[in-house]
Amino acid sequence: MTSKRFLRSILQQDLQQKPQQQYENQSIQIATHLFGTEEWKYANTIAITISRSPEVDTYPIIREAWRTGKTIVVPKCHTSTHTMTFHIIHSFEELESVFFGLLEPIVSKTVEINKGDIDLVIVPGLGFTTKGYRLGFGGGYYDRFLIDYKGKTLSLAFPEQIVSTLPIELHDIPVKKLITPGEVISID
Repeated sequence: MTSKRFLRSILQQDLQQKPQQQYENQSIQIATHLFGTEEWKYANTIAITISRSPEVDTYPIIREAWRTGKTIVVPKCHTSTHTMTFHIIHSFEELESVFFGLLEPIVSKTVEINKGDIDLVIVPGLGFTTKGYRLGFGGGYYDRFLIDYKGKTLSLAFPEQIVSTLPIELHDIPVKKLITPGEVISID
């Protein structure tokens, strides 16, 4: 079985070679599919990361959530414990750049929300199988967070992020839906 580190490297390379126009068009197609899902329609509070290229662009998704009166919460990673909390943001000005250029909520300007109050978690990743398993970025933050999370989960993926197999470990928790530019894949 191929190592996770090697797979991350290959997937990152593939994504970085995506032409800008294709990146933008496919991000829009993914967002359009997302807005049509029951999970999106019925969610009041949505957890989502602030994307960095070459990840699916989440900025228009966040703007649409705000426009339609939904609450957006973004993760704050606590590196000493490898855990994360989610904080409500009302604008992109409530974010700060942290390690590796990630944008996270400014704790002093935002309110932390209880895990049980989040209706939908849009789980990031580098690679996904059609069974909902994902290859994350290596920190294990989402695996820990999702252990006792009871709400809905889904992931957004470009076609090159869908792989036939991934190294799966006992603690890996699959998402319930994958959204690509061409389809919405529901997982049993």
